Amino acid sequence: MQVSTFRSRCGYGLWFCWIVAAVLAASGHAAADGRDIYNFRCYFCHGYAGDARTLAAAMLIPPPRDFTRSDPAELDRERMLQAVRDGIPGTAMKPFASVLDGAELAAVVDFVRDEFMRRKAPNTHYHTAANGWPDHERFAAAFPFARGELPIDAAAQGLTPAQRAGRSLYLRSCISCHDLGRATGQAPYWEPEAVSYPRAGFKTGDFLEPVDAVSGATPYARHDRAPIFSDLDPAQRRGEVLFQQNCAFCHAADGTGKNWIGTFMIPHPRDLTSREAMHAMTAERLREVIRTGLPGTSMPAWGGVLAPDEIEAIVRYIDRAFHPVTGVDSVTPAARRE
Repeated sequence: MQVSTFRSRCGYGLWFCWIVAAVLAASGHAAADGRDIYNFRCYFCHGYAGDARTLAAAMLIPPPRDFTRSDPAELDRERMLQAVRDGIPGTAMKPFASVLDGAELAAVVDFVRDEFMRRKAPNTHYHTAANGWPDHERFAAAFPFARGELPIDAAAQGLTPAQRAGRSLYLRSCISCHDLGRATGQAPYWEPEAVSYPRAGFKTGDFLEPVDAVSGATPYARHDRAPIFSDLDPAQRRGEVLFQQNCAFCHAADGTGKNWIGTFMIPHPRDLTSREAMHAMTAERLREVIRTGLPGTSMPAWGGVLAPDEIEAIVRYIDRAFHPVTGVDSVTPAARRE
């Protein structure tokens, strides 16, 4: 099955999912108890039910821990406290010591141990009204395809009218996140129309685009389509590959930062296509930001990951694809993206 842009990009792995974890951790949420902390900071990788059956978990090596299969007698409380406080090297589990105090660390660990490890309780589900999914049952016709009960490539004549409508709804509104549906053969290619919502109480103001009138969803995935060029020079082409493999996870493939992850981040990633955001940008400053990061944001330092010539290639691609950058060798104006 063709996977979504988001999933294939996360296949680049640990680095990107660490960024996701950092975004969730840095959002400044004041959690009242262990359940609130878990549902705000931990669900993305470990799942609302603690079973790590999430899209992120499918991308990570090693995968996040499935708490429902953990024995509290074998995984002791102190070891868990240390993992949450200090992180686990070589995994996507980042340290939370800078964002959770001692009482909060203890609260979330005790919640996990009681809710998932001892009682095997379900906690909650993602598709709740509080998470921006009022009347999730309106998507019920698509559930059999999302759950893999019906194959996505089933012959139309073998489906009832309701099932055909359900498959259409699944392909239109669910597949970007629920892209593990079952197929009996070669599943059809699909163009993602992402459906997701900011978490409970999350406000993005004008940055959040209007919801779809039919599905009630925010079309983040339109920003995961990269601009197409046939005339990039070798450096720009190299920058295109590097940007789409590394930077687009936060800044979106189209440079706007209005993809799913970018919308979650506060402050939002820079809109590289915006005249207001880019009017004072110079090549020298852009190189420095990429190399050293931006304190107080989720923009990490790439100097230890990308070589100077790779950073230069990304700068040239941004200049060509999204907005002119002062100090970059000029290109033919007609060739720039409008």
